[in-house]
Amino acid sequence: MVLDVPTNLNLIKERIQKAEKRGGRRPGVVKLLAVTKKVTIEEVKKVSAEGITDFAENRVQELLNKYEQMPNVNWHLIGHLQTNKVKYMVNKVVLVHSLDRWKLAETISRIASFRGITVDVLIQVNVSGEETKFGLPPRELEEFVKEVVQLPGLNIKGLMTMAPFVDNPEEVRPIFRELHNLRQKLNQKWPQISLTSMGMSNDYEVAVEEGSDIVRIGSALFRG
Repeated sequence: MVLDVPTNLNLIKERIQKAEKRGGRRPGVVKLLAVTKKVTIEEVKKVSAEGITDFAENRVQELLNKYEQMPNVNWHLIGHLQTNKVKYMVNKVVLVHSLDRWKLAETISRIASFRGITVDVLIQVNVSGEETKFGLPPRELEEFVKEVVQLPGLNIKGLMTMAPFVDNPEEVRPIFRELHNLRQKLNQKWPQISLTSMGMSNDYEVAVEEGSDIVRIGSALFRG
């Protein structure tokens, strides 16, 4: 099956624009992050050729492999990050979407400080409460932020969540709304916390309506 990137991309962009309008958002404010999990480098290059500049992997090794072949685009890490992998990727990503525990924050801080860099991160929040998902419970979020903002070499840019996969995206609207509200509350104390990463191929339109700044699109983009 031939990958029809222009058609897929145009459809996604059109739907994002309509969702921005429905949500009262400023046109063009939402970033489309292309998720390249199980995607070949040739397919990634096709998407890059269409003007997409930001790509994401959920495994460090896959990110490193693709980074070597495409170092001039913006790479994001969206998957669970083991502390022993931090040293390999901190200088290769523009944003880590999955900070979810103190030990990981300490490790990123230590390695980033040693290398004289600052790593931008999003805190992953388990809004849905699913046991199978990583992330902080919402009730622990503010205390966690208070501690993490004191660490050098690490900059909290916002929050990320993953909603349950459901047939009707309307069912997960309350999850996106809660993450947006959490981010707004934190932003009053820490202005640098200004982004929300939420919404994937099956529910990104609802996420945009509810305030998402970054949508993580994989299957809807990389399908024939």
